[in-house]
Order: sequence, then C-alpha cells, then structure tokens
Amino acid sequence: MFGSAFIALFLGVSSVLGSPLVSNVTIRGCGTSISDEKLIAAEEHFNANYIGKEAFAHVDAVAAATIPVYFHVISKDKTLAGGNIPDSQIADQITALNQGYSSAGLTFSLAGTTRTTNTQWFTSVTDTSPLQTAMKKALRTGGANALNVYTVGFTNGLLGYSTFPSDYSSNPTDDGCVILYSSLPGGSTDSYNEGKTLTHEAGHWVGLYHTFQGGCSGSGDQVSDTPPEASPASGCPTGRDTCSGGGVDPIHNYMDYSIDSCMNQFTPGQITRLKGQLRTYRGISA
Repeated sequence: MFGSAFIALFLGVSSVLGSPLVSNVTIRGCGTSISDEKLIAAEEHFNANYIGKEAFAHVDAVAAATIPVYFHVISKDKTLAGGNIPDSQIADQITALNQGYSSAGLTFSLAGTTRTTNTQWFTSVTDTSPLQTAMKKALRTGGANALNVYTVGFTNGLLGYSTFPSDYSSNPTDDGCVILYSSLPGGSTDSYNEGKTLTHEAGHWVGLYHTFQGGCSGSGDQVSDTPPEASPASGCPTGRDTCSGGGVDPIHNYMDYSIDSCMNQFTPGQITRLKGQLRTYRGISA
C-alpha cells in the first residue's frame, strides 16, 4: 500500500445480458497509499500519543469493542448487475468480518444501510476525486468509532482502499473503506468473493499495514511477528519465501494479497498493534 501500492486488476464483463459484472482478477489490488515521510510521522505520532488499555479500565469492554458499521450501497441502477446488492449479502459480509476479527476480540454490528443510485459515484470514484468527497460528505455517519463502508463498481481495476485511524482527526468525513461491490460473499469476482476484501481494507482502518511493507529490510509493517516479505503474494503460494531469514512469507495473513480462500489470520503482534491504534485514535477498547 505504500509508495506505488496500486496494483491493477483485470476485469471482464459477463456476456450474459443483465448478469452481474464478472471480474477476472489476477491479483488482489489495494489502492491505499502513504508516503514514507507520512508513515514515519504517523508512527512518531502514534508512539507519542499511545493510549494504554488502563485508560479503559472502567468501560464495559464488550460494548466498547463493538464497532457500528454503516453500509452505503452505491449503484448505477436498481439491479444486482448495477451494484444494488441485497441485504443478505451485507449480512453475510458482516459475518465474514466478525469471523476475521474474532481473535482480536472485536465485534462488528450493522448499524444502518443507505442506497444511492448515482452512476458517476458507482463507476468513477477514486481516493482523490471530488466525486468521493461529495459521496462521503453526503453519506458518512457516526464518529471515529464507526466503520463506514461504500460499495462501488470500480472501473479502474481496484478491489478497495481505506483510510487509517490517524487520518481521522484531520479529515473525519473521509474516514472509511471503499470496496468493489462484487467482492462481498457470493459476489461475482472470482477468487475474491468471500468477503475478505473488506477484512483486508478494515485492517488498514484499524491501523495495520501490508505484510510486504518495506520489503526485506527496515521495520516493515511495524509488527515483529509477521515475516518479512519482498512483494505481495498472489494466489496461495505455499512455501513462498522472498526474504532470507524470518520464515516463509505470511501468505495466509489478511494483510497480504492472497486470494480469499488462502487468507485466515492476523498475528498476535498485529492484534496488539490494532488494539493500540483503536484506543489511541478511535476510542475503542478491545
């Protein structure tokens, strides 16, 4: 996700009239990016302002660790092919999200759903476009603790992108995750339709970096128990080892680029980090 973390996906359209967009994805693509300078500044700020769990000693732990989720379904028309995903898929996505974060003690609860027909938002939103600014200004709900998810029909080859916790204070309206509508469970994006695109993007939302951040050198993803990785994985390459020392690549980690069926874990170090990020920037204790 850092530097040029944008990786194109190749999308194909079904030849069946009226059927949903079918994506022939060759590798997971996350459009979030952060400069090295901003990364260093963000980590310095995090370390200087870190809030420990003792600050939440008198807070109901279960309630504090429940994250409200607002789904904003953007479509070009009222059909599934046009992005108008059903409530059942949203429910399945919440289930997938909770399965992914159960080891971290987090619970995601659907707090609301909006539906907007807007062809420009559906097809042309990017992380820097005025269209996104307008979309989020109109729809974003809740405070720093609320996860806002926008489903769109990217035509630029992305599966999704997200903001970081430390971004919230300077631009609250921008906060949230934008994902490809057909990546939800049961969607039409082959190999990426089990809902783990949102698990991955929510990983950034809770403060995690890609496992391949920094390659084989440096402090990498700021987590000591994720083995160094020279580049993102694709498919599910068992035994892949791109950096000498530190173990095989973490291809099963939600913050790599493997296919959905290959992803199934966060490390203890990642869980420790995300909890610290959530306490410090989102007022969430887990």
